[in-house]
Amino acid sequence: MSTEDTPKTEYATSGLFGWFADLVTRRRAKWVILAVWLVIMAGVSPFAAQLPDVENNETAEWLPSDAESLQVHQIEQQLGDGDVIPAVVIYHRDAGLTDDDLARAETDHQALTERYSYLDLSPVIESEDGNAAMFAVPLREAGDEFFDEIPEIRDLVSQSGGLDVQVTGPAGFFVDSVEVFDGIETTLLIVSASVVAVLLLVIYRSPFLWAVPLLVVGFAHQTSSAMIYGFVQQFGMTANSQNTGLLPVLVFGVGTDYALLLIARYREELRRHLDTHVAMASAIRRAFPAILASAGTTIIGLLILLFADLNATRGLGPIGAAGIFSAFLAMVTLLPAVLLIFGRRIFWPFVPHYGSETGSPNGIWAKVGGFVSSRPRPVWVATAALLAVLATGFIGTETHLAHEDAFRTEPESVTGQKLLSASFPAGTSQPAIVAADAGSTSDVEAAIANAPGVVASEPRGEVDSIRLYSVTLDAEPNTRAAFERIESLRESVHAVPDANAIVGGQDAMDLDVAEANARDRLVIIPLVFVVVLAILVVLLRALVAPLIMVVTSVLSYLAALGGSVLIFEHLLGHAALDDQVILLSFVFLVTLGIDYNIFLMSRVREEADRRGTVAGMLTGLSVTGGVITSAGIVLAATFLVLLTFPLIMMIQLGFVVAFGLLIETMIVRSILLPALTIALGDRVWWPGGLRALQKKPDSTVRPACALDD
Repeated sequence: MSTEDTPKTEYATSGLFGWFADLVTRRRAKWVILAVWLVIMAGVSPFAAQLPDVENNETAEWLPSDAESLQVHQIEQQLGDGDVIPAVVIYHRDAGLTDDDLARAETDHQALTERYSYLDLSPVIESEDGNAAMFAVPLREAGDEFFDEIPEIRDLVSQSGGLDVQVTGPAGFFVDSVEVFDGIETTLLIVSASVVAVLLLVIYRSPFLWAVPLLVVGFAHQTSSAMIYGFVQQFGMTANSQNTGLLPVLVFGVGTDYALLLIARYREELRRHLDTHVAMASAIRRAFPAILASAGTTIIGLLILLFADLNATRGLGPIGAAGIFSAFLAMVTLLPAVLLIFGRRIFWPFVPHYGSETGSPNGIWAKVGGFVSSRPRPVWVATAALLAVLATGFIGTETHLAHEDAFRTEPESVTGQKLLSASFPAGTSQPAIVAADAGSTSDVEAAIANAPGVVASEPRGEVDSIRLYSVTLDAEPNTRAAFERIESLRESVHAVPDANAIVGGQDAMDLDVAEANARDRLVIIPLVFVVVLAILVVLLRALVAPLIMVVTSVLSYLAALGGSVLIFEHLLGHAALDDQVILLSFVFLVTLGIDYNIFLMSRVREEADRRGTVAGMLTGLSVTGGVITSAGIVLAATFLVLLTFPLIMMIQLGFVVAFGLLIETMIVRSILLPALTIALGDRVWWPGGLRALQKKPDSTVRPACALDD
């Protein structure tokens, strides 16, 4: 009789975890689970494919409902201008425009007037220095036609004969920003899957096993995409290309981590049990609490983003949570089912046979543990100091990327803005919009004129006794200087009695986004800290160990941020750190990076209850070292996929998170946390204490030792 036909032996099941392990490993359950997942795939795939169709990348949709710029935008919509976004065509010649150049500009203007007869183009305006001319094309931001119009305009006014012609303005910037995401979801999906496939081949050294986690993660990705589509359609959630672009990175990275942990424990149990079903049940029972705690921590941490003011940040919470939940569900149901269907042969050529040794107890991680335990206090002090020094790189960092610094390569909108600013007031392409009570016209106009940096202003129209003014500023759009001008303009017009004046426009929107980001950091970061700590307290039945785990994770985050800034500024020449990176990298690093501490400390707690804290840490580090290191490398590699993005913000986010995950895996989990735990001894489990040596190890279970290196 083969081992697959051997009657299933009894094993201890206790509580929910034991019941779940028994349920999903019954002999017929694997076929039922596979069938259910195939039905789910057939049902969700059509909806998953429609996710890109419901993405919304408009800045106005990101803003908090009480943002001043959003209120102005809504007034503009009543006037009929709310969906108008201007493109600016700029003609430039360093030696000065010739008569032929000006004639060319007029010809293009006439052609565009005929092509877009429903639009009211501004006249051609020549700069005072004679080097440039420009006109604005007020496009309507509605439907796919808008994204076709900018390329059409660029083709019609293409440069020739040394005349530099560029299309910029808010419409140009918007289209260039959105087009960088064109097809990026597919690219990220393919690259993420390829990276994971290669790493799994290296880790498992099997021509078959690598495909199983990859297939299961693919199912999870489709499921989460369909869930997000449903969230947008049913609840009006904001999903943009940036957030959905992160989905495959999260699902493939985190899902593979869970697969690595479960498969490692399954392989360990296959050497202890003859029957594969018994081995899988034991693996799930032992690994499930850590995987559940990891998934729960990450999901709850991401859902805290629902407290964010910024819609784009708030939307990332459900998107990320859906991805993590789908990955978790697939890895604890579908993965065991597929592994059981194939049996031990899926591990070929390194098949774990019953009764075989699990590896040398003197492997590299046992040696690391021996080094740390020999001098725990100097080790944790030196390691913490090193991370603290690295964290200082963040001090004094500029945290706002202007439009011209936001792209890996310079798009036409950035080039055009530079030419525009060289000959016209810098804010010409992106005027501020003031809305005020029409009865206070003279006072409002005087307040606008007296505001610092105002070059010109003119009325734009009136709706419901509210008059709108277009105000040209002297600052480059989307810069700190522009934000200061908007703040001064707001202060000036707010002071007009009974005018109810408010300031909007694209720069005002960008300022409101930046302020919402700052507010969100003050709210979200402490909440994530407290929630993660609470989950760990419940998991480990202690207070000291969870506090150490969270504090060390925060330290690794600060070190990653500081080290990354040094690289961005001194090696890559980035002008600033995007302010979104600060919050998002914290959420990802603390909720994802803490996973490795959870994987380690949950095993340490299990061993410490039988052997004592020091022995438990040494055994836990030795047993989990290989799989946790592999998991950290896989997740870091998937975040490095974001370096393929043409946006600097996504490049920075991917690098910071990947760097932080490697710090968490290689330094915090391997050295700092073990050293602190050993130095504190049994006090690390205060106030719960240990059940150490109160029960003998199960005589039917082989002693824990290192996994295969």
